[in-house]
Amino acid sequence: MPNSKNYKVFVVEDNDWFNKMIVHSLSQNPDIVVRSFFNGNDLLKALHEVPDVITLDYKLPDTTGNILLKKIKEFNPKIEVIIISEQDDIEIAVELLKQGAYDYLVKSPDMHSRLFNNVSNLLKKSNLEDRIEYLQKEVEHKFNFSNTIVGQSKAILDIFSILQKASSSNINVSITGETGTGKELVAKAIHYNSDRKNKPFVAVNMAAIPKELVESELFGHEKGAFTGAIEKRKGKFAEANGGTIFLDEIAEMDLALQTKLLRVLQEREVTPVGSNTAIKIDCKLIIATHQDLKKLVEEKKFREDLFFRIMGLKINLPPLRDRGHDVLLIAKKHIEEFCQSNHMAIKSLSEKACQKLLAYPFPGNVRELKTVIEVAVVMSDNQEIEDHHIMFQHSDLISQMSSDEHTLREYTFKIILMMLTKYNDDVQKVSKILDISPATIYRILKEFNHKL
Repeated sequence: MPNSKNYKVFVVEDNDWFNKMIVHSLSQNPDIVVRSFFNGNDLLKALHEVPDVITLDYKLPDTTGNILLKKIKEFNPKIEVIIISEQDDIEIAVELLKQGAYDYLVKSPDMHSRLFNNVSNLLKKSNLEDRIEYLQKEVEHKFNFSNTIVGQSKAILDIFSILQKASSSNINVSITGETGTGKELVAKAIHYNSDRKNKPFVAVNMAAIPKELVESELFGHEKGAFTGAIEKRKGKFAEANGGTIFLDEIAEMDLALQTKLLRVLQEREVTPVGSNTAIKIDCKLIIATHQDLKKLVEEKKFREDLFFRIMGLKINLPPLRDRGHDVLLIAKKHIEEFCQSNHMAIKSLSEKACQKLLAYPFPGNVRELKTVIEVAVVMSDNQEIEDHHIMFQHSDLISQMSSDEHTLREYTFKIILMMLTKYNDDVQKVSKILDISPATIYRILKEFNHKL
């Protein structure tokens, strides 16, 4: 995260004593840099330095606060201006606030604390805005197409041009491919590279929602619409308004709901369960499935009219086994990410390890490769991952670890525990297979309070 910047405040006050008092008060905050002026003309000459805040005496020897406020806002409307006056004049205060002043303070014994609080609050607001801007840039970088989909194979390079087209228009997008090929990541990349990137991205896994709750989940419901509806709820389409909705595993949607979804897409509006009032929605639709929707249409399991409505621009993600040396590029990326997140030196793959990865078909695709690599990094005791660290046979371990996030020590413990279970608590045999000492196994087991 970026460090808090020095917050620049200009103090404009013709009374020497009062000027020094304001400067002294604001300087108590170490993040604030204060510069003082005694007339409006000198302030205007220094505006090119672009202060964050200006405290402005309403009556100056060469001008008045309302004239100076107008010139400041014309120069840069983002500069916040706090007016300080000797007169408690409501009409003037209201007029200045309408012109863009942040606050109107009357000179009084407690004015300094109020001014300090005002500037401190503006500082916090500025830091928050900087943080949001930083995070937005981080998200844009993370979902840059070349960062999202790593590879140089022809199949992947062809997809890059389609992704650009998918992001530059509001056309519906359908993503197909085997489980684990990264369909949701591609959907996010399309969203965060489009003009909707500052609006919500809402992902819905249709296979994970009980059928009786799908309509409520997608379109929302009114309080009391059905048993258990104890309060009004906004649906996923309403949440995604202005942004993108991603319907994963759309083939799992039953025919009755397909009819309602078709109407939503045609009318661009949703009607919550239990309501008679339609809500207008504007969101880009991206769908994904690992099934053959065209075949489902032929089998009368998927509506043909909905099929043609949602398909739009089609992106087919190839399985990892068809991507050649992309396997090694992806593996190296996951090694770097895992090592960095666990504060480890970056490890490399031996020649034999690379050959082993290239020879394996990866039925679980990129998701499986990620977990295989994380296990290999944990099992490697030096800076090079050898071929015996690449383990495919422990599919139950791979499946378990793919669905959870753990610390490095927790990964190690889970691997040891799985192997001990498989080999009937034979520590000597497990130590040879994992290439670690029995003492290390006993120490890690003790750390997690596990007894053989």
